[in-house]
Amino acid sequence: MRSPTELTAAFRHRGLRITPQRELLFRLLDGNDAHPTADDLYAVAVAEMPSISLRTVYQTLHDLQAMGEIHAVDLGAGPIRFDPNVEDHHHLVCEVCGRAEDVHLDAGRLASTEPVVGDHGFEVSAVEVIVRGRCAACR
Repeated sequence: MRSPTELTAAFRHRGLRITPQRELLFRLLDGNDAHPTADDLYAVAVAEMPSISLRTVYQTLHDLQAMGEIHAVDLGAGPIRFDPNVEDHHHLVCEVCGRAEDVHLDAGRLASTEPVVGDHGFEVSAVEVIVRGRCAACR
């Protein structure tokens, strides 16, 4: 994800309104590796800016996702998480506390299984790997 300043410029360029609420969300997402939910972001944002609405959080996340600045990640347990790391990576997920962490794996072999998926008429566009277990704190 680009910096908050760059996101402000990108939103303006697309004709999207820049509000203090959106700027706050840009800052909250910048460098955030916790894979927050919309509710997580709202809880932090409303403590700092009581006038922010949950609708604004969702709309801003939707706009950022449409621009390719964040990914919506379904980890299979609980609500959708948002990941500002748009580089190729996968996730470790703790089955106890739900913590998600980025991990870099060579999943290229999965994406190049043309003979296997070709038999099914399936074209691979992306590979997402979720490794489940227990984090160091929960072990």
